[in-house]
Amino acid sequence: MERYSRQVLLPDFGEKGQRRLRGARVVVVGLGGLGCPSSLYLAAAGVGRLVLVDWQRVEESNLNRQILHWTKDLGRGKAESAAEKLRELNPEVRVEVVEERLTEENAGRILRGDVVVDGLDNYETRYLVNSLCVRRGIPFVHAAVEGLVGQLLTVVPGRGPCLRCVIPEPPPPKPLFPVLGSTAGVMGCLQAMEVIKLLTGLGRPAVGRLLLFEGKGMTFEEVEVERNPRCPVCGGHGRRGSSRKE
Repeated sequence: MERYSRQVLLPDFGEKGQRRLRGARVVVVGLGGLGCPSSLYLAAAGVGRLVLVDWQRVEESNLNRQILHWTKDLGRGKAESAAEKLRELNPEVRVEVVEERLTEENAGRILRGDVVVDGLDNYETRYLVNSLCVRRGIPFVHAAVEGLVGQLLTVVPGRGPCLRCVIPEPPPPKPLFPVLGSTAGVMGCLQAMEVIKLLTGLGRPAVGRLLLFEGKGMTFEEVEVERNPRCPVCGGHGRRGSSRKE
């Protein structure tokens, strides 16, 4: 327990929370700017099994933000590159690699776990993950970044809106968009915190609350969202309600 002694000291966490993390299986889809920091902190926290899903290879333009990929990894598969570092960080964590592009045909086989983490960069695949998680009742922690801006939403089926309630149509696709690496780091760390909260019962997850981060002014804004009864995925209604700065 020496490795986890500081977090075990947390009220409402303790050894019981640590055992829950050890018994959990978390799937991280996409090992890029979001998936790298989120999986790093989940491994450090002692999540028992991490499944890393990514079919892409490391490119030099990734290195400003995808912190588990180093210069020596150029050309290497992202999932295996990330897995190597996570195994070195915490040998107690079982890290599995899935070097496949997520599709409707294989999603049911791959997305099996206690929580799924969105480390993706496109809404087509995000919607696929969201739909399957809703059908199976698996919590899904979404985040997205661009420039110095990020957003986060935790989807717990039956308790709040899904991603399609809040974002019914994908933003216009961009072949290339700017990202400051630390923006992805902020949001990836927040995703890891949400996963840990979901697994241990610690605190209040961001269910029904869209968290917006703006790095230039260093502000966080929370927007309440609801289920959409006409949502093609979950049948809830997502509309923006009151917001407050924190």
